Amino acid sequence: MAKDMRAQKDGPIVVWLRDDMRLDDNPALAHAAEAGRPVVPLVVLDEESDGVRALGGAHKWWLHHSLDSFARSLRGKGSQLTLRRGPAEQEVLDVIDAVGATALFFNRRYDTASRTVDDTIADRLGDDVQVERFTGNILHDPDLVETKTGGYYKVYTPFWKNVSSEEPRDPIDAPSSFKQPAEFPKSDDLKDWGLLPTRPDWSGGIADFWEVGETAAHDRFETFCDDLLADYHNGRERPFDDATSRMSPHLRWGEISPYRLWHSAKAYASRRKRIPDEAIRTFCQELVWRDFNYHLLYHFGPLATANFNGRFDGFAWQGSKSDLKAWQKGLTGYPIVDAGMRQLWECGWMHNRVRMIVGSFLTKDLLIDWREGERWFWDTLVDGDIASNTSQWQWIGGSGADAQPFFRIFNPITQSEKFDRDGAYIRRFVPELKDLPAKAIHAPWEAEADVLNRAGVTLGKTYPKPIVDHGKARKRALAAYDDVKG
Repeated sequence: MAKDMRAQKDGPIVVWLRDDMRLDDNPALAHAAEAGRPVVPLVVLDEESDGVRALGGAHKWWLHHSLDSFARSLRGKGSQLTLRRGPAEQEVLDVIDAVGATALFFNRRYDTASRTVDDTIADRLGDDVQVERFTGNILHDPDLVETKTGGYYKVYTPFWKNVSSEEPRDPIDAPSSFKQPAEFPKSDDLKDWGLLPTRPDWSGGIADFWEVGETAAHDRFETFCDDLLADYHNGRERPFDDATSRMSPHLRWGEISPYRLWHSAKAYASRRKRIPDEAIRTFCQELVWRDFNYHLLYHFGPLATANFNGRFDGFAWQGSKSDLKAWQKGLTGYPIVDAGMRQLWECGWMHNRVRMIVGSFLTKDLLIDWREGERWFWDTLVDGDIASNTSQWQWIGGSGADAQPFFRIFNPITQSEKFDRDGAYIRRFVPELKDLPAKAIHAPWEAEADVLNRAGVTLGKTYPKPIVDHGKARKRALAAYDDVKG
């Protein structure tokens, strides 16, 4: 493996990029560029390494467009993106050998399977190639945060109190340019990866809803700070309104860094005195909540498959395939639940308040295993995150960290009335109910026959009757959870 070149200190640096498709505040890229040595940016689509989770359909759509955007950005800096598909160990080592690299830089990952791959590659390289790992995609390194007894935090509030005592590091500006190697290695063609859906192409709604890439992420965040940050602590609870940052997919794919978001939001608030402290604190707490999920993933491990709370291993989940399918298709007969599930299918995303409502409905009203919901979200969310998606499904299902299952059986009707009072969100995503008055739209089965007739709604035909009675389902769920509690 070209050991004569490895002995040199000025050989190329391979920067192995994963969920960090950005130039700004990308520590691995920045340090490589700063070294003044040739830089080879590399992305490997690894669907074969043991335990590495395959991407969902919505993931693949976003990844295609993110890679296309990122490759253009690199070309603008005089560099070139190398794409490889296959086991990461094989492809990374092959690229290092092909260019005679003397160093491998990458930003850390936190799930067990990915960490194993990273460690294996580092071990294979031994002393021949310098391996440098950086913290770039979460604000707080899991190895550096611990409780007073030396453990890790399983409750968010003390975690927040600990890590919020110090400001995260400042973000790093994007490199002005990259030194090129004598020759870039052989690269796959992005279109040959077949990431985009065909026959049918179901991505039209997602494409209309999102702009992908680093520039789009920064533009959206600037709009958020200008127009929405001041009322974020209230606006984030309104599913019918575009009042959230919508940074989740950009963070998931690393198109913008949490450090940039943290410091930019605080700098903006300091310049604009009208930004309430509660708004900026709430936004920062959301970034730290994301970190908390990653710390759980890092320390616990199999969050997507194993109950964090082992008492749930014998929980009496129901296995109704028809109920699961109705939930997936947004045909449960509960308008706020159906609106959320249809938004998910159309946009590849769902408002966070509604995620909690539909999650509670699946796990509590239908008593369907949280893993079924997690798998569906993983396939359909553009922001499906290996830490947040898993830990949040466990949280809402009751088996996770910091969970209080007995107090989190959401009533889909009262939740709908509170957070979508006039029914604007429901009308947008469940158009067959759009002509119902606000008083009837949250629970159409309770409406008078003439009200339904005037709106053109026939329960069981144009819109389904409820697949479960919430009152009875709640009692059933409480009984099942009491068994776990006992």
